[in-house]
Amino acid sequence: MDRRIPNIMGTQHPDNANVPFFKKDGEPFVSAFNEINEAYQNYAVLDADEYMWDWEGKHADSSVIDRLYSEHYEYFKQHPLGNDKFLTFRLPNIWEEKGYSLMQAMTTILLAEDFADDLNFKNRPLFEAILPMARTAEQLLKMEEKFSSLAHFKDQEFGNGHKNTDRLRMIPLFESFEAQYNAPKILQKYVELYKKNFSEDLKYMRVFLAGSDSALSNGFLNSIIGNKLALTKLGEFSTESGIDIYPIAGTGSTIFRGGLSPKLVDRYLEEFPGLKTATIQSAFRYDYPLDSVVKPAIAKLRDGLQHNAFKIINDDDQKTLLDVADKAAAEYHKTLDPLINDLQSVFDAFPKRRDRHQHVGIIGYSRDVDGYKMPRAITFTGSLYSVGVPPEVLGTGRILKKLDKAEFKTLTQYYPNIKNDFKHVLKYFSTDALDSLIKQNSNWQGVKEDVDAIQDIFDITAGPTNEDEVEHAKLANDLVRIDDAEVRNILIEKMAKLRHFLG
Repeated sequence: MDRRIPNIMGTQHPDNANVPFFKKDGEPFVSAFNEINEAYQNYAVLDADEYMWDWEGKHADSSVIDRLYSEHYEYFKQHPLGNDKFLTFRLPNIWEEKGYSLMQAMTTILLAEDFADDLNFKNRPLFEAILPMARTAEQLLKMEEKFSSLAHFKDQEFGNGHKNTDRLRMIPLFESFEAQYNAPKILQKYVELYKKNFSEDLKYMRVFLAGSDSALSNGFLNSIIGNKLALTKLGEFSTESGIDIYPIAGTGSTIFRGGLSPKLVDRYLEEFPGLKTATIQSAFRYDYPLDSVVKPAIAKLRDGLQHNAFKIINDDDQKTLLDVADKAAAEYHKTLDPLINDLQSVFDAFPKRRDRHQHVGIIGYSRDVDGYKMPRAITFTGSLYSVGVPPEVLGTGRILKKLDKAEFKTLTQYYPNIKNDFKHVLKYFSTDALDSLIKQNSNWQGVKEDVDAIQDIFDITAGPTNEDEVEHAKLANDLVRIDDAEVRNILIEKMAKLRHFLG
């Protein structure tokens, strides 16, 4: 290994309820211009190893390296990017959205190398990038080839005495259940193509597993099983290929989106064996007291990830979990589809935290589930919590009730915190709000069946356990009975602060 693998990755995911600690204006919204200061604060104050600079579906400041080095020169002389700290671009996927910003992002990587050289920094500050929604090895290779061609063109036409490095390490981000499960096949093909095209062997690979979008697409239970199977498959591939694999997980504070908050670090490490890099998203960083975020949470998380080894699930149990995941996805879709229209007004009232592209279909893209245009996962998650229905329960209770003893035993063996997770999320369940929703649309009755089944199976009681949760339930019931978008927005904000995450 010629580099250190980062364990703690800060991201720009807009799931914070409260104002970031570094902001003085009292607003939780972080502008694209302020994201550069945010990146520095995450390095210097939170001691994050890495920061993800997102070009996918959002506005990104291409002056990021210029400003970081210019405004914080002494810090980065002590903690150089590319060696001690890392900045990693998430590129737009040109097979899913218009690639208007791809050349800009790649040019920024090349110019950052020039600028660092001019300042006598030894390290190339940007040298790897994430490809979201990766589906094939050919896509990864195509991105490598585009960068190499651009580097050569720049040297020929705009040479300044410094020859640019023409390689960009790609990190595939696998989002769907199928892509995650089939990751080893894609990686093996990529290794072969890389060797053929560049005459080099890959010694290691970082691989990114999504948690949020997979849950949005096929439900919580399907998503967490998919993550576990993917980690097993990556562990098997590493052993068979001899290539070191360093998985990254894109997880938020909610259980639905992975369940990584300062209070859930031990749970997180137990549920995702083999992970080497965790994303600490905005809610993790800004919705808890700063002293509890840095220590013990980040320190404990880093230590745990450094010692986190793969735990391989045997073939028979993999098959059982695959069957459970398929059943869970089917029940989720059956439950969610007739409820989507009821949620649209809540989606529309959801607070914004970042500068995002609004031109869906022109610059950005939208998620599609069963023909419905869906919001981003944070909006979806927070909206369900705001109507008193944690999205983790959708379709889950009824499918758990249908599992036979062997299936249930296998599931709980590899998901040891399942009872505690549902006990945790059901604190934000509102009986009154759900009853109001059922009066408006009888299809919500299925969600009530899910909650009842989860209570019976795990011998837990859904509903508030303290004053903040009681207040949350009351606000949820208020929200489902009003039509005013501005009032809905205010109620969503209040509930988010009570539960320590927006979505």
